[in-house]
Amino acid sequence: MSLKGYSIPRTSTGRASLVPHPPWHYVGDLLVVDYWADPDAARSVLPEGLDPHPDAGRCAAVFADWQSCSGEGEELLDPVRAQYREFFLVVNALLDGEEVTTCPFIWVDQDFALVRGWIQGFPKKLGSIWMTRTFGLGVAADPGLGEGARYGATCSARGRMISRMTLTVEGPSEEGPRHNAPPIVNVRHFPRLARGRHDDPQVHELVKLLSRDRASSTAVEGEATLELYPAEGEEHHILAPVKVGRGYRMTLGYTVDDLETVKEI
Repeated sequence: MSLKGYSIPRTSTGRASLVPHPPWHYVGDLLVVDYWADPDAARSVLPEGLDPHPDAGRCAAVFADWQSCSGEGEELLDPVRAQYREFFLVVNALLDGEEVTTCPFIWVDQDFALVRGWIQGFPKKLGSIWMTRTFGLGVAADPGLGEGARYGATCSARGRMISRMTLTVEGPSEEGPRHNAPPIVNVRHFPRLARGRHDDPQVHELVKLLSRDRASSTAVEGEATLELYPAEGEEHHILAPVKVGRGYRMTLGYTVDDLETVKEI
């Protein structure tokens, strides 16, 4: 009897796989801050094949509260397998003259999202992420989306603070966030364990993430703050902001079932 399943663990039925086969459908609330880091730091995290963006140091910080499912949607009836939160940074770059982004640092709070991210080329690590929510009722505990509404988000990992951001809403946004708008290009990297081949990865390729059926709410924007904190065993703080732009809140949905291999590197 052959073993089945898109990811490990594989069994005779495949039901135990941590990550089900695509398509993967996503919907979630996002808090985004457009900002600028030190240009040299931004260049230092670009993978081979990407060139620095002419707007040196342009980055974005993103907190997201996601709900996701595979094609059958059964995870929606078992929400522990559907819901997760994450925090990540993107750096703007150029790929053959085209504006793109790349994600050098990202934390997530569920194992299935961690491994699903590795499959797509996101360098995910486990963390604890919290975000202010809105429920559309206009009561005291619900900030809403009107002028003066306040949002916050934090990320910690291994008991150490990673990041904190705040947003004070001023009104609807005409364009929405810009620094995380270009397509994401990441590196899928899977190393070897064989002695003498540690520097010869099994997979090392530059990939462009593809999505379809995208839908988005109208974004609101306002004044934002962003802090990235040094932590033992982490390096994200090299991308700490030297200038903070606007902050945004929006709801986004899309489907992923493909990616483009740009080049072997």
